[in-house]
Amino acid sequence: MNPLRFLFSLILLLASAMAAAIPQPAGGALTGERYRVIVSTDLGGSDPDDFQSMVHYLIYADLFDTEGLIASPPHAGRKEHILETIDAYAQDYPKLVAHSAAYPSPDALRTITRQGAIDPAPTLGYSTPTEGSRWIIERARADDPRPLWILVWGSITDVAQALHDDPCIKPRLRVYFISSWNRRSDPAARDYVVEQHPDLWLIEADTTFRGMYVGGPQEGDLGNREFLARHVKAHGALGDLLVRKKPDIKMGDTPSVLYLLRGNPEEPTGESWGGSFVRPDPHRNYWTDNPDPAWREDAFAGARTVNRWREHYLRDWQRRMAPL
Repeated sequence: MNPLRFLFSLILLLASAMAAAIPQPAGGALTGERYRVIVSTDLGGSDPDDFQSMVHYLIYADLFDTEGLIASPPHAGRKEHILETIDAYAQDYPKLVAHSAAYPSPDALRTITRQGAIDPAPTLGYSTPTEGSRWIIERARADDPRPLWILVWGSITDVAQALHDDPCIKPRLRVYFISSWNRRSDPAARDYVVEQHPDLWLIEADTTFRGMYVGGPQEGDLGNREFLARHVKAHGALGDLLVRKKPDIKMGDTPSVLYLLRGNPEEPTGESWGGSFVRPDPHRNYWTDNPDPAWREDAFAGARTVNRWREHYLRDWQRRMAPL
């Protein structure tokens, strides 16, 4: 073997061993916990990373009780784009279900897919009910003692509408909001949720999620483009769909899923694959990005609380893609 290549391989091996030595966060779906989940997404809009995150979510769908997939743009992005991803899932479903009988059927997923708001909320932060907001209320009222996790990948418009129409559902909800551009797309809805519902359990990740694709170990096949080329492309219809939409890892919404996979989600200040957050006001259940410079990656506060686990969550995903 070429000496330089051997040295590079040895460095990669040592780096992998060091990463593996970091204790995994305790708890989460990968340890047997099962969470009720609704995904609210602008999939099909201007940024293709929601397609990537939905593919990733579906690869792990056997671990969750998925209770809703809501198209919440606003503007571009519709229910039909969620259904496009489910169609790819349907092609891979025979292999997936052979691996785990807990994967939901494609028809079950289609049945719980809803269209949400297509326009931003007016100044008040809410307007009229949508199919998506009604579905949030219906599932929150379900006779199940577990909280309902709402992973918001698009605008928070439908969550705001549901809270306005039935504020009694708040104790049943856990909301992880990928903020940033999504907040700016509907600032009135975001402000309504944060300012008028201080008793809502809410994580607002404005920059922490950037750790999904910025920083962390990216050597060899762990690079944003190289990982997809080696371990996702040509791995089933889902893998091909993901790479066709965007050939390098962005997946800015995926930390909300990682948060449920590894770690105790009821403790946002603790360690998890999806980040660790701070609680600015000890009297309310609101958490956001950690401003400590030690956890900053470039300009992104808290991003290192995600990318420190990069090798762990990518290798786990690699194992799940392998049979496809």
